[in-house]
Order: sequence, then structure tokens, then C-alpha cells
Amino acid sequence: MARHSTGAAGALLIVGASIAASVATTSFTARPAPSASATTTVVRATPNVLRSVQELARLESVTFHMERVIDLRDEQEHAFGLVHAEDSILLVAVGEVIAGVDLAALRPEDVTVDAVAHRAVLTLPSPTVFSARLDGARTHVHSRSTDVMARRSESLETRARAEAERSIAQGALEAGILDRAKTSAAHTVGSLVRALGYNEVEIRWR
Repeated sequence: MARHSTGAAGALLIVGASIAASVATTSFTARPAPSASATTTVVRATPNVLRSVQELARLESVTFHMERVIDLRDEQEHAFGLVHAEDSILLVAVGEVIAGVDLAALRPEDVTVDAVAHRAVLTLPSPTVFSARLDGARTHVHSRSTDVMARRSESLETRARAEAERSIAQGALEAGILDRAKTSAAHTVGSLVRALGYNEVEIRWR
């Protein structure tokens, strides 16, 4: 009996040693092998000038209030050109023209910054007229006249209003609205970039 018990105890010791060796081996092989080289990813912060300026999106930098008198006449001939008649309207148009710069079109290459010198150079899109619209409350028909032999055109007022919008837009261009828009936009954008910590700001145009 004693010999049998010793054999059983020895077997248990051998099994226990095998399990311990297996666990030790597993623990050892589970560790990652050391690498001969290492790679470190460095994220460098990009200048926030471009995004900050683009957030202004469509910068409406100037508004011109315009007035125009539109005299529109629809001349007609009847009886083989022997009878002349006309359908006419006199429209007093009041409206506004808005111009500015589309800063959403700003490209990465349009912005150059020198963080050490605190200097930024921005090339902005050329200013443009965004809209020319009439003031419906102040625009009115002063007179409407249709000769006896003339056909009355129901679209004459619509045509007069369309001509008024075209006219006030052209008038604003002739009055220098784009130059004013450029000056105002340069001042606004320049002030924003200076607020971001750039002491010297140069504004250029495409």
C-alpha cells in the first residue's frame, strides 16, 4: 500500500509540474517580442486662419440703396403702319444692391502664414454683386397708359420691374460698389486675422 501511495503522489507531482510549465510557457509567449525599430505618429496643428476666415462664408461687405424711374413703352402699329399706338408704364423703383466676397471659395494655397514672424498673407476671391432686389413696399407704378388702338400688355409691369433690377445693379457697378466691397472686406478679414494673433496681415486679390 505504501508503494502504491508513493506512486500516486509522484504522478500528481509530475502532472502539477507539467501544468505549471505550460502556464509559464504560455505567459512567456504571450508577451510581444521587442521591435528593432519604433514608429511615433506626430500630429502637427495646422493654422486656423483658413477655417476661421471661411466661417464668414459669404461676406456681404457693402450695400447700395438705389432709386430708378423706368419708362417702358410698348409701341405698336396697326392698319399696315398707318396707325401708331402705345402701351406704357412709368415705374418708380427703389431697391438695394449687395456686394461682397465669397470666402467659402478660399483655397488652402490662398493662405500663407509665418507663425514665428506672426505674419499672414491671404489671397481673396474678387468681390462680386450678390443680389439686386427691389423694395416691394416703396416701388410703385406712377402711371399706366394704353392708347385706344393699343393692345394692353399684362406683362408690362413685370418687364418694368425686371428692367429696374437690372438697372439698379448696373448703376451700383458704375458707382463703384465693387471697389467699396473690396475695401470693406479687406478691413473685416484683416481685423479677424489680427485677432488670431498675426500682427502683420497682407490682403491680396485674385
